[in-house]
Amino acid sequence: MDPRSLTPALRALRLCLHLLMAALLVLAALRAHAVGGVVAAGVTGAVYAAGALLPAVRRSQRAAAVWLLALCLAWLTLLWLTPEGMWLAFPLYFLQLHLLPARWSLPAVTLTAGAAILSYVRHGAALSPGVFIGPLLGAAVAVATVLGYQALYRESERRRRLIEELISTRAELAAAERHAGTLAERERLAREIHDTLAQGLSSIQLLLRAAERTLPEGSPAAGHIGRARQAAQDNLAEARRFVRALAPPDLEHGSLAGALERLCGTAGDTEGPDGTGGPRVRFSVSGTPVELPTPYEVALLRIAQSALANTVRHATASRAEITLSFMAGSVTLDVVDDGTGFDPAAPRPVRPSAEGGFGLPAMRSRAESLGGAFTVESAPGQGTAVAVSLPLPVATLPPADSPAAPAPSSPSVLSPSATVLPTGA
Repeated sequence: MDPRSLTPALRALRLCLHLLMAALLVLAALRAHAVGGVVAAGVTGAVYAAGALLPAVRRSQRAAAVWLLALCLAWLTLLWLTPEGMWLAFPLYFLQLHLLPARWSLPAVTLTAGAAILSYVRHGAALSPGVFIGPLLGAAVAVATVLGYQALYRESERRRRLIEELISTRAELAAAERHAGTLAERERLAREIHDTLAQGLSSIQLLLRAAERTLPEGSPAAGHIGRARQAAQDNLAEARRFVRALAPPDLEHGSLAGALERLCGTAGDTEGPDGTGGPRVRFSVSGTPVELPTPYEVALLRIAQSALANTVRHATASRAEITLSFMAGSVTLDVVDDGTGFDPAAPRPVRPSAEGGFGLPAMRSRAESLGGAFTVESAPGQGTAVAVSLPLPVATLPPADSPAAPAPSSPSVLSPSATVLPTGA
């Protein structure tokens, strides 16, 4: 193990193990009754010091196993020469448990304890329970300590990973909330500019035009009114540019129909509640398309996104269909699927979804804020249909002599028994 990766607690334990090994080697050398015992203690200390200093032992498990084998052989030699070497068995337990896999470390600890007991008996010590209990109890304490520490370490690592995932998830959620908040504020500003500033400038322009018509020919005020009307017209065009610039990114580079078609194309790549891919989604346009105010396009796109997201998450549907219909005086959006359906009359949880919306209530609120109607038709096992109808502003109504689009009688049917689309939330 690289010393730079050790925690302060592990550094302290490592230092204590070095000090314990050094103290026991000095004790064995001082109490040895022969020169051979002193030499064996010195050789054992040298082998241990080499392992603590060599980088290969810290980096390679194979090198660590070879070093541990050499250390055990030196210790057995010391054990053969003097019974004082048996005290070194205790730090050896920790080294074996730390450096060897579990299938090898436990047998190695058992053999080390047995060697310590046999050495003590071989050197003529009187047999007593302490001769057997001491080494075995030390081995049990070492095994319990190391296994307990490993369990705590694994739990600590698991919690560390969970904390890192939590921090990452919170960062992603915060970024998503900031993005959603930015988009919501853009939409709000677009609605405010359209409903107040743009409408006010349009009214001023109409009033100035009416005033201009009532003036007698050649009136000196006509020029001032004309310039005022031109200024109002220029500012109205600028306000409309602001509204277009504040539109959602999905609407920046194309029409509402194009944004809805792209939305249908990506729905199949989303994973459903059962782990499979999303439903096959078809998009169609009915009637003669007209240019819609930005708040209308934003509301219809957001309702379609929310309804289709609910279909993917909750419906377990195989097919879905989005239809945008332009009719005489209104524009209608229908989202239909053949999923599991639900009971619209059942109580719904009044709390935000993961995307920050309120599901069906949010869709209804968007539609009603523009004077439209929002309906949901569904039944368990029969799919779901969501329909929103918005009245077209007078400025966007098709000419009276243009052919009116056929009014759809009801949401399209995807199967004989399924007439409608799940939205879940």
